[in-house]
Amino acid sequence: MKAISPSPGTALKSMNRVYGFALKNRKPVRTDNIKCLVNRSDSVNSFSNGIGSSIADWQSNCAILSSKVAVSQQQETEKSGNAEITAVNGHRTMDLVHVDNNLPKPLTITDLSPAPMHGSLLRVAYQGVPGAYSEAAAGKAYPNCEAIPCDQFEVAFQAVELWIADRAVLPVENSLGGSIHRNYDLLLRHRLHIVGEVQLPVHHCLLALPGVRKEYLTRVISHPQALAQCEQTLTQLGLNVAREAVDDTAGAAEFIAANNLRDTAAIASARAAELYGLQIVADGIQDDSSNVTRFVMLAREPIIPRIDRPFKTSIVFAHDKGTSVLFKVLSAFAFRNISLTKIESRPHRNRPIRLVDDANVGTAKHFEYMFYIDFEASMAEPRAQNALAEVQEFTSFLRVLGSYPMDMTPWIPCRGDL
Repeated sequence: MKAISPSPGTALKSMNRVYGFALKNRKPVRTDNIKCLVNRSDSVNSFSNGIGSSIADWQSNCAILSSKVAVSQQQETEKSGNAEITAVNGHRTMDLVHVDNNLPKPLTITDLSPAPMHGSLLRVAYQGVPGAYSEAAAGKAYPNCEAIPCDQFEVAFQAVELWIADRAVLPVENSLGGSIHRNYDLLLRHRLHIVGEVQLPVHHCLLALPGVRKEYLTRVISHPQALAQCEQTLTQLGLNVAREAVDDTAGAAEFIAANNLRDTAAIASARAAELYGLQIVADGIQDDSSNVTRFVMLAREPIIPRIDRPFKTSIVFAHDKGTSVLFKVLSAFAFRNISLTKIESRPHRNRPIRLVDDANVGTAKHFEYMFYIDFEASMAEPRAQNALAEVQEFTSFLRVLGSYPMDMTPWIPCRGDL
């Protein structure tokens, strides 16, 4: 399998020298739904991943975009007197004007157009709407940042790739619900680099409209992970309710407020209750108080690894001959006393099935896998470079997703101030 990558810049070439091996067969990322990609213009005069060959072309495209935005805003103003019906999490609903009309709306695929260069304020994309746990994680990772809500994980990745955002903060695993597999797949599909991690204690609340008692609830909606993390507690509360999955926790709270649903509750944060005018029916309803979600910070360029503080490195690899190579890969780290903090397998998207023996065609078959590994070492350390050099000999595909500082902040369970 060939690794897909954009044309390497100066910083990436420097990283390859530090890593001690070259990534092969680099190709530019293709995004069929996006007509124009914007690359850096403050240090180079051409756009390696975009349409147009000069700064003048880029400025012209931005001017055209600005005029289209102005026309669109005028049309929206003309329609503001009408109560338009929109969709929230797959349901028909009224615009949430009675809660807070100034809340930012999530980005969608159609919003991913060329954007002008940023100022000094760091813009961080996250999946969800204001009040989501991902927004709190973005604030913890980058205090005083401008948090940009996105309606899908895919949009958050593309927002960074297209210079609409400077960073993305996305969840990869939860201590109760396990891995967020969608983001592992997107890490492989996109060419962003992990530049940090942040661990966020999660404190779930059961939210409903003011005056609603839990005895009258017939439905609870939230993100699938949140529903799974509160399953036992909901039963202990004596709630005979249907569970319904939606895109995110804060979006569930927004949906209830927008539709005035008095028979439905949401599992979300206390901040979501404050934003959308809901009351907290039950506080701290997660099944385990030690509920932590790990987020990764993503950027267009990698950071230079260091050895003056604990670092973690994330890689993904595969082999044409199946899982038999896994023991050799793990041995490369064990012999160098490098601790693994996570190993995750995902089915190989391009080649999901492998015949065990060509002589037994149509009989015994196995899944092919991609393996994601996190290990405690910096790519600035010779032992890490030597380990990956050995791993490369055993694998047909190897990619370093990032080498970044570990989150060493003490874990303290927090209440509903997220």
